[in-house]
Amino acid sequence: MKPPIKSLSDLKPARAPQTYAPPTPKVSRQSRAKVLTAAEKAAFLASRPDLKPK
Repeated sequence: MKPPIKSLSDLKPARAPQTYAPPTPKVSRQSRAKVLTAAEKAAFLASRPDLKPK
C-alpha cells in the first residue's frame, strides 16, 4: 500500500508535452490542397457569379 500524499512536492511531475510529434498515418495520407494562381482564381470566380463579393 502506498503512503498517503502529504504535499505537492510528493507528486511526480507530469511529462511536458512534446513540441513536435511525428505525423500519424492519417495525417500523412491527407493530400495537400492545390493553391490557385491569380489567373486560375479569376477564371474560377468569373465562372461562379454567386461567389462574387457584394
